[in-house]
Amino acid sequence: MLRIAITLFLFFLGYLMTFAQNISAKIIDSKNGESLPYANIKVDESTNLVSNAEGYFTLSEKNSSDASVLTVTYLGYVKREITVGELKNLQYVIRLEPGVFELENLTISNVKPDPYAIMAEVNKNLRVNYVNDGQPSKNMLFYRDVASFKPKKIDVEITQSTGFTESALKSANTELNAFTTKLISHPPKELKDMLCNYYTATKTTKDNKPLFLPKLEVIKATTLKNGDGSVSLDDLEEMGTNIVLKHLDTTKYYRFKSGWFGSRDTISLNKEYNEKKNKSKTKNTKLNSSKSSLSGFMAENNMLNPKMNFVNKPELYEYSYEGKIYNDENEGLYILKFEPRKSKAKYAGKLYISETDYAVVRCDYDLADGKTLSGFNMKLLLGVKVSENISKGTMLFKKNAGGKGYYLQYASEEEGQYFYINRPLKFIELTKDEKDVFAFDLKVEGNMSDKTEFLNISKSEISENTYDTVKEEEFNYTVLKRYDPAIWKDFVSIEPLEEMKQYKTAD
Repeated sequence: MLRIAITLFLFFLGYLMTFAQNISAKIIDSKNGESLPYANIKVDESTNLVSNAEGYFTLSEKNSSDASVLTVTYLGYVKREITVGELKNLQYVIRLEPGVFELENLTISNVKPDPYAIMAEVNKNLRVNYVNDGQPSKNMLFYRDVASFKPKKIDVEITQSTGFTESALKSANTELNAFTTKLISHPPKELKDMLCNYYTATKTTKDNKPLFLPKLEVIKATTLKNGDGSVSLDDLEEMGTNIVLKHLDTTKYYRFKSGWFGSRDTISLNKEYNEKKNKSKTKNTKLNSSKSSLSGFMAENNMLNPKMNFVNKPELYEYSYEGKIYNDENEGLYILKFEPRKSKAKYAGKLYISETDYAVVRCDYDLADGKTLSGFNMKLLLGVKVSENISKGTMLFKKNAGGKGYYLQYASEEEGQYFYINRPLKFIELTKDEKDVFAFDLKVEGNMSDKTEFLNISKSEISENTYDTVKEEEFNYTVLKRYDPAIWKDFVSIEPLEEMKQYKTAD
């Protein structure tokens, strides 16, 4: 009995220690109790964190000692410094006071600042504030991607397959219908988390042209999928290929046809043929794919990117002055509201602009009512319709350590598309003899979405030599069956939303 009691004690002690190592806290407005999303939290003046859309953030075990100091800032609120020990006594809730700032030589005027004059200054300083200076750097990043596929309808019927009897086709269609029915009842979703060091440097080519060369060092990466498949393009392609392989000969060559439209490209499921065909392309490894995703995300969330035309194409938008708030350094920030003025304008939202150097330090944007980014509607003629109907996000920029220019500290982005396809599809063997034919009717309707979060935890300049010595290595994702916060207890991460915490693989 004594041994059992000791064993139970050690078990619960270990459980409590594990629980204590994962500290989650919430930031709220002290007046109304509302959560404050995307607040900045700096741990011991070294590690940068951001609260999620629900106001929560998580401390790693390394940053959880009682003596660790948290510096919490939020635009328009008073900066607060608090130790982790004090945070525990406050039941893990940090209350921020709305800011009341005393400014020297304050001039009271009834004349509102001209928003168009402010935007003119923003554009005048864009390249100074957001262009990379080329200095080699090391950035510790946390990157989260949640992709989902929500089909409303999937009807697939094989109408012809050489060598298959009528009863065999019926059996194949029954199997196919069972698969698509389950896909609708259990929509696939995939969650990927990655912590990495992202190194950058600009090299000079033989033509004396600058070449941006990133390197990636993955510290930890996890993936969680539900359903019987995944929304990643690789997995979807694999599922489709497995279906087609039952009806096509990998030793033969085919052409593709849909209704009146055909392709001149030669199609083969032979691996050697496709490897030769794609030998000029970059090998699609996890490392290369992840590096490409990170580089693309940072480029897209730069104020010089054409997508951000509400900043770099102000002639397309209407702007209104909403007021002025101050950051923790007593620096004034103009708040401008924007909405479409011309048809090329797509977004509505708010900009927070420094009155000192006219940098946009925060941006909240969403598609304006009735707007879509792009689309293709030939539903009646071709049976195809695609509409990019979701595009929204928040970006936070932080001043570089040297005081010149800004870098992306945090970004949250959601994109989504509606699609409809109703087409007959056919594969026809390339031969003068009797041809193999595989044909089916496809009708698919649904939505795809992708939610991404990015956090630059720390940024530092490095030497050319340090950059050159970094060796990239391929990595593998740790596959999870359910979300487990303990797996990140030793690392910095973004606190997941409540829906992610309930996320698990389907049985």
